[in-house]
Amino acid sequence: MHMHVCGLLVLDPATMKGDPYDAVHAMMLGALTKVPLMRKRLASVPLGISRPFWVDDVDFDVVRHLHRAQVDPPGDERALARMVGDVASRPLRRDRPLWEAWFIEGLARGNVALLVKMHHATIDGVSGVSIMGRLFDFDAPHPGSSRPADSWQPQPVPGSLALLGRGVLARFAAPLEVARLVPVTVGRVGTTLWNLGTRRDNGHGSVRPFTAPRTSFNATLTARRSTAFTDVPLADFKRVKKAFDVKINDVLAAVMGGALRRYLADRGELPLRPLNAAEPVSVHGRTGGVKGVTKLSVIFSTLATDVEDPAQRLRTVAAANLRAKQTSATMGADTFTRWSEQVWPNALSWGARLYSGLRMAEHHGVVFNLLLSNVAGPPFALYLAGGHVVGTYAFGPVTDGAGLNVTVISTDDRVGFGITACSDLVPQVWDLADAIAPALDELTAAARRLRAPTGSRARRPRSP
Repeated sequence: MHMHVCGLLVLDPATMKGDPYDAVHAMMLGALTKVPLMRKRLASVPLGISRPFWVDDVDFDVVRHLHRAQVDPPGDERALARMVGDVASRPLRRDRPLWEAWFIEGLARGNVALLVKMHHATIDGVSGVSIMGRLFDFDAPHPGSSRPADSWQPQPVPGSLALLGRGVLARFAAPLEVARLVPVTVGRVGTTLWNLGTRRDNGHGSVRPFTAPRTSFNATLTARRSTAFTDVPLADFKRVKKAFDVKINDVLAAVMGGALRRYLADRGELPLRPLNAAEPVSVHGRTGGVKGVTKLSVIFSTLATDVEDPAQRLRTVAAANLRAKQTSATMGADTFTRWSEQVWPNALSWGARLYSGLRMAEHHGVVFNLLLSNVAGPPFALYLAGGHVVGTYAFGPVTDGAGLNVTVISTDDRVGFGITACSDLVPQVWDLADAIAPALDELTAAARRLRAPTGSRARRPRSP
């Protein structure tokens, strides 16, 4: 399981000053003081008694992280996606800061792209948007303007004894934290189970882990990744949201339910039971003293792939999401993150390898079918290194037993869908990407019918 995320930015270089690669290189140099983790690497604690610590990379050189590449002809979206999949198939090196970037040329219409790969330990949705705010410009650059590159000086790396001391202090604090966590967790779990049991048949469509139907992408992973991407108008999402009085996340889940229903039906694999998605939820600001960049909880939601009518599918999804949020609130935002801090680091790594090696994901109920993430970016035009950003896509990690990830990010007036899949489990990932726009069209048509006056003829939906 490669626990990195990839961000793909397609740029129009018309407003970039000089050579686009040089402009991106200068931007990366300037980012070193704005995003400290870009210049930090992991320092392992002797004997592995605690998690590693972040330290400055005294040998840091941006050239070791920024690569220049040419996409295969004809430079279309599928050629670009093949390059993204190839980059996503390789793990990041642990002896240097956990990121790399690829400046990609040869795209159609003269565009260029910047592909950034970062480990999930350095970024999540909220911190990613924060980084965007520090690196992006919100107005077109003026002629002759440029952003000066900043300089920084690395701090000395702590020695082995200092790291061992930090690790010992962290281990001594662990029993006290566990003692505080146990009674709190028992109470929260008991309340959650009681609520789920007493309201099981109230029609809200509550979703439980280990109850998802098995599909071809719910199996043991290989290291290979494939990607696809597409975008749709944000206005269509808002139109559906307003018509049905639901949340944007509800519309997203219903769209993916429709797309997966079509994808699986075309392959003769549509299960009778609905697919379930695990949706990461940011808990920044709700985790007390828990440190770290990535602060996530998760809710489980139905995609209602068993419901043919798109309007009813959306209503089913919205009811299930409301119930999932109530369950998450009962469990507490900090429960998962606080317990994850107590796991012995080597035990987690060994356990993951053992689980994969024994193909355990294929010998118990499916926890969830896929990961589905939604990140709200700035609702206006963006510029990076002077270039207008004309496409923004994010690609999240897949997990053993769930070889499909759909990450959605909205910027300006578009919603970009980034699909990451294990190549050996989802061989035709573009078929799923191509099913997204028709699934949204079904919902926009339903929204028009819902809002049309009684007895009038609904207007024909416009092409996106």
